[in-house]
Amino acid sequence: MRTEYKIFAGVAVFLFGASIVYGIYTHEAVGQLEWIGTIALILSGLLCSMCGGFFWFVARRIDLRPEDREDGEIAEGAGEIGFFSPGSYWPFGIALSATIAGLGLVFWMWWLVAFGLILVIASSSAMIFEYYTGTRHPAEH
Repeated sequence: MRTEYKIFAGVAVFLFGASIVYGIYTHEAVGQLEWIGTIALILSGLLCSMCGGFFWFVARRIDLRPEDREDGEIAEGAGEIGFFSPGSYWPFGIALSATIAGLGLVFWMWWLVAFGLILVIASSSAMIFEYYTGTRHPAEH
């Protein structure tokens, strides 16, 4: 995780620097600050800072992984990584629901936005619980 947070922190520093240079350049070239690009670069820098902060926080709490150590071997990273769904149609449902909500925003139809957000919540919940097999415990008397 140390490598990841360093990469994100570096990209965030670059984006903040680029926003300053972009703001100064557009102000000198046009005579006024170009707000959209400057704010987009600042928000991108904040997003990278958020991801870098998350990886930094996680890196402090876990042991060093083989890829974080200088003497790490490839074989140390072998083994089961986790469960990955072999095939699920729910990501398509989430994307379709988000598209419906986005179209509602584009055409400013509040009812379509609400409907799309309800569908996003429903399809996200369905994907989360797709492989859930809870054990049922009969009520003890």
